[in-house]
Amino acid sequence: MMNFDFTDEQELLRKTVRSFVDREIMPYIKEWDEKQHFETSILSRLADLGLMGVCIPEQYGGSGMDYNSLAIVCEELERGDTAFRTAVSVHTGLNSMTILQWGNEEQKQKYLIPQSKGEKVGAFGLTEPNAGSDVAAMQTTATDAGDHYILNGSKTWISLCDVADYFLVFAYTDKSKKHHGISAFIVERSWEGFSSKAIKGKLGIRAGNTGEILFDNVKVPKQNLLGSEGEGFKIAMSALDNGRFTVAAGACGTIMASLEASLKYCHERSTFGKEIGRHQLVQQMIAKMEAGLIQSRLLVYRAGCLKNQGKRNTRETSLAKWQACDYAFEAANDAVQIHGAYGFSNEYPVERYLRNAKAPVIYEGTREIHTVMQAEYALGYRADKPLSNMLPAWPFESVSEEIMK
Repeated sequence: MMNFDFTDEQELLRKTVRSFVDREIMPYIKEWDEKQHFETSILSRLADLGLMGVCIPEQYGGSGMDYNSLAIVCEELERGDTAFRTAVSVHTGLNSMTILQWGNEEQKQKYLIPQSKGEKVGAFGLTEPNAGSDVAAMQTTATDAGDHYILNGSKTWISLCDVADYFLVFAYTDKSKKHHGISAFIVERSWEGFSSKAIKGKLGIRAGNTGEILFDNVKVPKQNLLGSEGEGFKIAMSALDNGRFTVAAGACGTIMASLEASLKYCHERSTFGKEIGRHQLVQQMIAKMEAGLIQSRLLVYRAGCLKNQGKRNTRETSLAKWQACDYAFEAANDAVQIHGAYGFSNEYPVERYLRNAKAPVIYEGTREIHTVMQAEYALGYRADKPLSNMLPAWPFESVSEEIMK
């Protein structure tokens, strides 16, 4: 039976995050954006609310809520600014949920628990200067050296590059096998040979920390191999299912913010003797935002329901990410149009929404990649195979006696 109602717990979560955004982000985001400053204290405050591991089981330090609760958090954070949704997307969606899905018990105890509590911050390293959508073009290598690997190479456009403590890094352990020769590793910032460098001058998400991470003969212990050798590509793709889910949810936040700002301005601004909201072409833009928000939410929460059931959701998440991000960019663009010349100035937040909305159309699978994916699903050229490790269904199983001791 379909149920479109949020639970009382989810409604309380939305109110909590919205209040946090209104109090801790909204008054300062214009300054942070102008100064290209990432306010790291926001992460510790999110941790205090249990939001850095909102959908991670309690036995691993999380809040134990369902996957749609993560969507709610991302939607409300992006209403404040994309930078802070991105932080949760990367930390929780791409990193922590991947360790939950693919990590062994030792890795979960050592890395997942402190990340879920927000004591440590996690990030994700897949993209390289010459390897974005074409993952097999990566150059980073991990050479077997007995009880450890030697990691060399670099990753770029890495969110939380200067902030994260732990990184999921993908590298070739056997280039001759192409996709099947990629492996995944948990890498610590403190290890010798690791360095990072922020990228400045971005079009949008200027209040976020994004940049490069570099590996110069970094020794990675064998126990930090995630999954088995050669499983890195499918681990990365399953991680992107979670990351894309959070990006799509965040896009709903951009639509919501654009709509809220536009509605307010429509009642404040008058032309030709009446509020601009009375003009039909302005109403058309408002209607598109409203429709885009509702449609995007339905796609996002549908994917979240599949996650809750422990089912593959690559197709559904791809569609949600593609459509929600496109709707978000259109909504932000229309919001600038509604504000007229004032929309071209940072006196109003809509110009920031437009700048921020461009990046999600590109990262975690470009619009064009998702278009091809959806066509191939429809044509029968693409089908999702069972994974050896699935994300656990919700409600999560009770804590085992061994963990409780």
